[in-house]
Amino acid sequence: MSSSKTTEQNFIIEGANCGSCVAKIEKALNSVQGANNVEMNFADRTVRVEGSAQQSTLISAVENIGYGAKPMDNTSEQDALDEKAKSDEAHYKKLMRNMMLALGVGVPLMIYGLIFDMSVTTINQRIAWGVVGIITFVVMAVAGKQFYKGAWQSFKNHGANMDTLIALGTGTAWLYSMFVVLAPSLLPQVARHVYFEASSMIIGLISLGLAFEVKARGRTSQAIKRLIGLQAKTARVIRDGAEQDIDISDVQKGDHVRVRPGEKIPVDGDVLEGSSRLDESMLTGEPMPVSKQAGDKVVAGSINKSGTLLFEATHIGQETTLANIINMVKRAQNSKPSIGRLADVISGIFVPTVMIIAILAALAWLNFGPAPSIAYAVVALTTVLIIACPCALGLATPMSVMVGIGKAAEFGILIRNGESLQTTSKITTMILDKTGTITQGAPQVTDVVTFNNADENNVMQLVASLESSSEHPLAEAITQYAKKQSVTLSKVTDFDAITGKGVSGTVNEQTLLFGNKALMDKYEIAVDDAAEQAHTFANDAKTPMYFACNNQLMALIAVADPLKEDSVQAIKRLQNEGIHLVMLTGDNKATAHAVAKKVGIDDFIAEVLPEDKVNEVTKRQQQGEIVGMTGDGINDAPALAKADVGFAIGTGTDVAIESADITLMRGSLHGLADAIAISSATIKNIKQNLFGAFIYNVAGIPIAAGVLYPFIGVLLNPVVAGAAMALSSLTVVTNANRLRFYKPNKR
Repeated sequence: MSSSKTTEQNFIIEGANCGSCVAKIEKALNSVQGANNVEMNFADRTVRVEGSAQQSTLISAVENIGYGAKPMDNTSEQDALDEKAKSDEAHYKKLMRNMMLALGVGVPLMIYGLIFDMSVTTINQRIAWGVVGIITFVVMAVAGKQFYKGAWQSFKNHGANMDTLIALGTGTAWLYSMFVVLAPSLLPQVARHVYFEASSMIIGLISLGLAFEVKARGRTSQAIKRLIGLQAKTARVIRDGAEQDIDISDVQKGDHVRVRPGEKIPVDGDVLEGSSRLDESMLTGEPMPVSKQAGDKVVAGSINKSGTLLFEATHIGQETTLANIINMVKRAQNSKPSIGRLADVISGIFVPTVMIIAILAALAWLNFGPAPSIAYAVVALTTVLIIACPCALGLATPMSVMVGIGKAAEFGILIRNGESLQTTSKITTMILDKTGTITQGAPQVTDVVTFNNADENNVMQLVASLESSSEHPLAEAITQYAKKQSVTLSKVTDFDAITGKGVSGTVNEQTLLFGNKALMDKYEIAVDDAAEQAHTFANDAKTPMYFACNNQLMALIAVADPLKEDSVQAIKRLQNEGIHLVMLTGDNKATAHAVAKKVGIDDFIAEVLPEDKVNEVTKRQQQGEIVGMTGDGINDAPALAKADVGFAIGTGTDVAIESADITLMRGSLHGLADAIAISSATIKNIKQNLFGAFIYNVAGIPIAAGVLYPFIGVLLNPVVAGAAMALSSLTVVTNANRLRFYKPNKR
């Protein structure tokens, strides 16, 4: 009986050799009661199943259609990866052994055929070729066992796959050759040619191509391996007053953990004591170490560079930021963009179509071909079946997606699924929230201008004392500025927050007012001397605030949310890609205009509410735009969910991150430009792979069928077809792995 609890299970799939296998395996698993979401990654030969279905039932469903499934242990990512690496290494060695055995027989036969005639006429030739036929059969049974077994299983399940084509092609060549050996008198003299070398060479070359693919698969998983390698094995906790090293799995929430210089942070936590600089580059893509001290958060996987830290564990095991990143990257690598699903559909119908083409080609040679027509028919049938094997087609998309999403993770970009990866490359309009996205999101005091011979230090002491009782965001900017100036705060009495205007109170028997011009007007305080300066501040995206003491203007203080250091450069990168940028903000029009002017954005909308952001996304979509939305706050969540692709700044709220398709672990907009660049490079790579896979099939099938023979006398040799098929797989995996060296252009 299935459990009602929804879980995620991962399996290593055995025996899947082409893209058409993916659709069959996913269909079989989806038919299991309790399996809600099934995603197979053909390049990695793994499948992820969500739902309440039992593990044994899922494995049986895969085995019933002729494949194998081994569970991956979700509790230990490293163990699962090691297990898969061992499995891949064993499979690689087996393929190389099969290749050497098959080519060891096939190559001498092919060389002999180039020098001597391979026809069968005399009794001695029949005996000699009969021995060769038996040796070839042993090669086929040993080195080609997986292909024939896979073809039989597929046949029993009323299907066809790459194994079917290989088995039919090599089997036809061998059976025809044995018929020539056993009953040559039934064939014309010119038709008594054997093709044993074709059967051996094809199995050898295809095994070599699959071996290359297995090696390449290991390289595509480098991003996951590096992320898992960041996980510490042990942690030094303080229990019963003593420090002790324990296994990472034994750390509990609330444990006090000590980390020394050079050690990895084992779990997420809050710093209690000490100060240091942490290297968080593998998590955020940011190369500069980040300062940490009491009150700051630390994340598992970052490396302590200098001082000693004591922190309290807040997230452990699968709850840590690193564990969530690993899980997100794995899920994204398993998902398919629509271009990949198209390739799977094509692979599913490609094999039976090729079989029909092969039969039609053979019939055409039998009925219209020159003598010996039966020999030409066998060659055409075998060659079409072999050259059309769609394994490269099945690899084209998942190989690139795995490498592309892994590359994005290296740059601190977490892509939730393959569809988001594809859509990102098509974005035409990008909507940017202002606060916390373009700006730092934390107001700071930028200017203090005094009047009536006031002393700046005295002014800040009074203003900070007054604002220490306020909860307004601007009040925090004042108190933080005063703290840096080492100002001593005084007691406030009669404090009053005046809605929409500012605050008032008494400090050291002095009546204080601090707020906007409306507050000054209310108390009839002359501010003409500060009018020009206030206007200048406003035009420069700064908020001017007036300070009066005993009904006399004493200072004009400007507070602003500064631009992030690289916002201007990152925005230029986006514009250079031809993306139309729109800035939305709930701030006033004057500030919005000033910020937009500074960063070079012409299209901006101010004083918007969360629902206005959603409406703006919808309006742009209705105009035919592919809309991206970037934000960091709870108020951005609805728009992030509505956009074609939502980008959450990783330094923002959990709600925003959960609503987005892509998370930028850094606070920088360069992450946004990098994500678009990596997306475009990945989709371009997929298209190159699909072309590389299709060109062999599309160009090879007609030539293999013999369309060139009437014009230039060329009929493709089955051995050449086997080499071309192996070459197509090598082309795809090599091209996909080029992405590992891709770096977005920062200019």
